[in-house]
Amino acid sequence: MKIVRNTLILAVAVAICFVGLSDEVQTTRSHSTTLADFPKYGPGFEHFEYVNPNAPKGGTLKRFWIGGFDTLNPFTVKGDPAVGLRGGFVFEPLMVSAEDDVLSQYGLIAESLEVAEDLSFAIFHLRPEARFSDGTPVTAEDVEFSFYTLIEKARPNFQHYYENVANVVVIDPNTIKFEFDGPPNRELPQIVGQIEVFSKAYWEDRDFEQTTLEPIVSSGPYKISELEPGRYVVLERDENYWGEQLPVNVGQNNFDFIRWDYYRDNEVAVEAFKSGEYDYRPENNSLKWATAYDFPALTEGMVKKEMLGHGRPAGMQAFVFNIRRTKFQDPRVRRALAYCFDFEWSNQKLFYGQYTRSTSYFENSEMASSGLPSEEELAILNPYKDQLPEEVFTQEYTLPVTDGSGNIRSNLQKAVVLLEEAGWKIQDNKLTHEETGEVLEIEFLLGSPGFERIISPFIQNLSRVGISGSIRTVEPAQFLNRAQEKDYDMIVASFGQSLSPGNEQRNYWGSEAADQVGSRNDVGIKNPVIDELIEKIVAAETREELIVVCRALDRVLLWHHYVLPTWHIRADRVLWWDKFGRPDVKPLYTTGISTWWYDEAKASRIGGSSSN
Repeated sequence: MKIVRNTLILAVAVAICFVGLSDEVQTTRSHSTTLADFPKYGPGFEHFEYVNPNAPKGGTLKRFWIGGFDTLNPFTVKGDPAVGLRGGFVFEPLMVSAEDDVLSQYGLIAESLEVAEDLSFAIFHLRPEARFSDGTPVTAEDVEFSFYTLIEKARPNFQHYYENVANVVVIDPNTIKFEFDGPPNRELPQIVGQIEVFSKAYWEDRDFEQTTLEPIVSSGPYKISELEPGRYVVLERDENYWGEQLPVNVGQNNFDFIRWDYYRDNEVAVEAFKSGEYDYRPENNSLKWATAYDFPALTEGMVKKEMLGHGRPAGMQAFVFNIRRTKFQDPRVRRALAYCFDFEWSNQKLFYGQYTRSTSYFENSEMASSGLPSEEELAILNPYKDQLPEEVFTQEYTLPVTDGSGNIRSNLQKAVVLLEEAGWKIQDNKLTHEETGEVLEIEFLLGSPGFERIISPFIQNLSRVGISGSIRTVEPAQFLNRAQEKDYDMIVASFGQSLSPGNEQRNYWGSEAADQVGSRNDVGIKNPVIDELIEKIVAAETREELIVVCRALDRVLLWHHYVLPTWHIRADRVLWWDKFGRPDVKPLYTTGISTWWYDEAKASRIGGSSSN
């Protein structure tokens, strides 16, 4: 998330706050931070609008995951972590966003914060009642320990995210100060507010970087009560949870147990859902959504199937080129492959028309570029004109289009022209680089077989221009390891975006992240212009400036053809066994599952059980 300056008054200012002095710099203290003029929920709010404050507690929510796990530490590179531990369930942050106001954050472990008028520091005031699951208090020393542990021992994305935090100062047991460097950056108070807090006492005699299956002392509403590595993990609602009555928690965390069952195969997982082995299934596969759920429980109303619209940015899902490989370093090769992919045929024949083609890294948001650059964008881009593709300035970015018939001869001819321009010619029936002698072969690395039916016709088209393609589907753990090590030709990946992009762009596209194990720079981008645009995003002083710079970055990324964009959908496809109650209002940005509760009457009608 990103905080930007909308006025000369600090964005965290709200209707009721006080202004004080700290280190002779004026500060504003508030219950929240926001990039809007005001947060949706003012001081003294009782609960979020999308919850039922009287929701009963009890029952079990059974969920599923594909793959396995071998560690309960979700922050490190090593190991495959269990699902469901982050997001405020087991590990809690200082502040939390509402699911209908993602541009703001509200106090959780921190009761309030002060932000310096010159944005040189932020001070968080912790709730004295905050406790870890072992009953010990959450202190400023724990926050300090958590911060330095994350940047020194966790995944590299934390280093990029907290890059402009210069120092952390413990003022007293319930007060901690974060000092910032670099240009004034309104993102930073909110970024440090997202730090998930660990127990210093617990970790002092343990190795944070090693895998562990010992339930970790945590601060959230749930604790790990039962597990079998690779098969299931059970989270139990902590009856002694300190924060149950906080306004940000009222009407949520309603299940006594949340159980995650693991499946190696998605087809088996579908059948397990239909048999009632678990309760709630998001469906990301268009074919399964259209064809796999014609079963009695659905027609009889015991299972609900709905597309729940949302307002989230779609980000970018794409076939990702690993440009660390020499065969992909020429953008003409990458562009040529786009002419070999027939989205229109795939959408009609494989996806039942459910998808829209993505043409932006910030899809479904106002940060997405369109048309030709505006004057404001040109003011940012013109200084780099001699370092950027000419098309950034002269053409609207578009992707090759077909009529959906499957006949893409004209597109394949364009692909051949581009490949020949890049030095690739047919020799001995293989597409070979005329200088290096390298044969153009592409292996698509997958962590599950779901994309095989999509990539197979793509490979057939590639073969028509002389490119040899293959699919290697490996177990999720192996896929994770190879993805972290950047050991692939092409993968399918998604780059999620918030409504306010910021420091995380360094981890996606920044040069420093390109060679880091575990970073999200899957492409391997090392481009000084992109690095500078990212820093302009981080330093944006107004919402308007942020939007313009994001659009400029979007154009630069698109016209370098670093990925082959796929598609998006503006709804969540969800099925669930009808044993739950739901509030009348669904939050704008999520399905609202965090606010559901177990309904004994509904469950008994379909033979449900409240046990785990």
